[in-house]
Amino acid sequence: MSRFFVKPSDIDGKYIYMTDKQDLHHMKKVLRMSVGDEMDISDGSAWEYHVEIEELGDKEAVLLILDKQKFAREPELLVTLFQGIPKAGKMEGIIQKCVELGVNSIVPVFMERTVVVDKGNFGKKLDRWQKISDEAVKQCKRGIIPDIQEACRFNQALHQLCDYDLILFPYENEDNRTIKDCLRKIADSGEKPKTVAIIIGPEGGFADKEVDALDGIGAERVSLGKTILRTETAGPAALAMTMYELEL
Repeated sequence: MSRFFVKPSDIDGKYIYMTDKQDLHHMKKVLRMSVGDEMDISDGSAWEYHVEIEELGDKEAVLLILDKQKFAREPELLVTLFQGIPKAGKMEGIIQKCVELGVNSIVPVFMERTVVVDKGNFGKKLDRWQKISDEAVKQCKRGIIPDIQEACRFNQALHQLCDYDLILFPYENEDNRTIKDCLRKIADSGEKPKTVAIIIGPEGGFADKEVDALDGIGAERVSLGKTILRTETAGPAALAMTMYELEL
């Protein structure tokens, strides 16, 4: 069943009015949909709808609401990935897999050992990354589109991290405490966090002063296992482990 997204303002009584040109083109030319066909709609905020196409034109589709439900596929745990920006096209894979696994938002972070340099056209990358998030959501039928936030420097990320109930800091030099130990202790306490931040370093890992700064704000330093994971593996792995222990 096809799924599309609209703004809450596009919903009026028992009808939804879709005007996005790309969505209309996809419906008519790619999916070959027509009047009478049914599909799913999300308002990206709280509700999902099952609808029937009543009118389908070049500029607007009028959709009759058949059913309205609260999101069924969205996790209650709100996880943000703070990802040290990797080189080449690695970020695209990270976004795709993390969206499928239930991430709420992703913040690209310039760190001391980040190879990528912002030459003034970084906004184009953000647009591309947001489109990847959009496409991944439609494939896995989530209710919201995770936001790919503006890239920031490490010191700016530190200020944002302080707003989370739990900060997980997977670190390749941590030998004593696994993420399983950390998360199960939290789960067993009965006081599960509502918001979680996971911070992952770039290919070269964290600089010593970044490690000290994260320790200083109370980040939970953890190991992801006996092997050293690539940066494009570490984020999805840590997210999957977190969801398994605190959400499922």
